[in-house]
Amino acid sequence: MRNIFIAATRQNDGKTVISIGLFLVLKKYIEKIGFIKPVGQKYLVIDREKIDKDAILLKKICKLEDALEDMNPIAVEEGFTRNYLDNPNKEELVEKITKSYEKIAENKDLVLIEGTGHAGVGSIFDLNNAEVAKLLNAPVIIISIGGIGKPADEISLNLSLFKEKRVPIKGVIINKVHKENSSILEKYLNKFFSKINIKLFGLIPYEPYLTQPNLFQICDAIDGKIITGWNKMREKIKNIIVGAMTPRHALDYFKPDSLLITPGDREDIILAALTISTQNLIKGIVLTGGLYPHKTIIDLIKKYDFPTIMSEEGTYEVASKINDLVVKLTESDIDKIEIAKKLVEENINIEEILK
Repeated sequence: MRNIFIAATRQNDGKTVISIGLFLVLKKYIEKIGFIKPVGQKYLVIDREKIDKDAILLKKICKLEDALEDMNPIAVEEGFTRNYLDNPNKEELVEKITKSYEKIAENKDLVLIEGTGHAGVGSIFDLNNAEVAKLLNAPVIIISIGGIGKPADEISLNLSLFKEKRVPIKGVIINKVHKENSSILEKYLNKFFSKINIKLFGLIPYEPYLTQPNLFQICDAIDGKIITGWNKMREKIKNIIVGAMTPRHALDYFKPDSLLITPGDREDIILAALTISTQNLIKGIVLTGGLYPHKTIIDLIKKYDFPTIMSEEGTYEVASKINDLVVKLTESDIDKIEIAKKLVEENINIEEILK
């Protein structure tokens, strides 16, 4: 039975997307694959158990039969680290991870292990990624993002901790590479990694579509309230427009797959957006300031069943939150899941990983 530990040089390097894509591609080569995220930080409560979101997502997408509490034995909740420092219980945590791992690994040919952040995350409770990889006897694949100096420096920094724990490095994957730079990046990164005896398994192109949120995700990010358009809330948003100009000038800014953010009393801008709603330009509206348009405008919005979200916050605050939104895959993102699988299949040397 084999293990692969997926680590990253920092948050939001695309570790979860690559883990999902890699899992789905590996299924073509190996029938019995398990998944475990030993330590999770962002969790949901399922049947009174705190379970990492990535474990829940993998279980649903890949139709895994293993128990969720084994797929994520430790969820770092608020106060976890303070409680640990007051009452260290490393042996208890280690036992919890190993027992869950043994259940996941039973009758499996390979277990994909997803880490949490960079190599040092979890050090405060004595179970960073390097410690966990060593505990589970798993060689590591490190994921970083595009460039030459940046991934080389960040991977080198992470390598030092894995080497200190004597964890073997299987290779690296560079994610979010702009296609026009891929050939030159591959040339020089191969030179660098061969110098330190590390394999480069591939470069994954940057895919903007994976970063586009749907309206449900935007609503959650701004703590909004859906007024109408429930059936269209899975529409993806490509552009953000702040409606602070006259309708005539606003029309010049309307682009395909856009979200309009405007105060609820800017009825002129709202009517302009509704007028061109059939042209696939404006996919939804966020009304800010807790302000509702006139009843006739609301009735018109409902008649069109146009996706509309109400926020109590001001326009600037709403726009800032949406701009800072980090888009994660969901089980309903069938198209994005297929893209993740295709990106791994076409750009990663799977045969080399399986050696």
